[in-house]
Amino acid sequence: MTDQSPAPAVMEFLLSRRSRPAKLLQGPAPDRAALTPILTAAARTPDHGKLVPWRFVVLETAALRRLGDLVASCGAASGRSDEDIAKARACYDSSPLAVVVIEAPKPSDKIPEVEQTYSAGAVCLALLNAALASGWGANWLTGWPVFDRHFVEAGLGLAASERVAGIIHIGTAETAPPDRPRPDLAEITTWMDA
Repeated sequence: MTDQSPAPAVMEFLLSRRSRPAKLLQGPAPDRAALTPILTAAARTPDHGKLVPWRFVVLETAALRRLGDLVASCGAASGRSDEDIAKARACYDSSPLAVVVIEAPKPSDKIPEVEQTYSAGAVCLALLNAALASGWGANWLTGWPVFDRHFVEAGLGLAASERVAGIIHIGTAETAPPDRPRPDLAEITTWMDA
């Protein structure tokens, strides 16, 4: 017997899933018990060579507010506009919970680093979908702070070889956003039969 049987409910979810804008997320957010199966699902992502080239940093309220302050100081130090700083800071100041997916490449003679990068991106999508499938509102964001080495090293404890693949904000969404235009498959798909 195989575990390859159709899962129409999963396909229905994937064909209709929509992220929820992070700025509209509010509490409550999942507690540790509710977040654990979401993280477990995300960790089942394809990972060539079983290197686990990623890790999670869960940001609860106090950590998010501390990072909001760090956004402000890093933004000022790098000469960013007040508008850029306020927009980036709002993601941390208003979020009820966020999971940072850290790309942590491992040395390998067989697995190119780019495949490890792709795996970290796949973790972000799996985490986003697992949160949405669990009934939470969720959104995958980055923003300029995650490309600021001082911010990620001082604020998130990243090693020099690590970088942020994405930040998945998770909380309660009161309303579902309207669907957005989707790609025209005929324009982006090439079928080869020979």
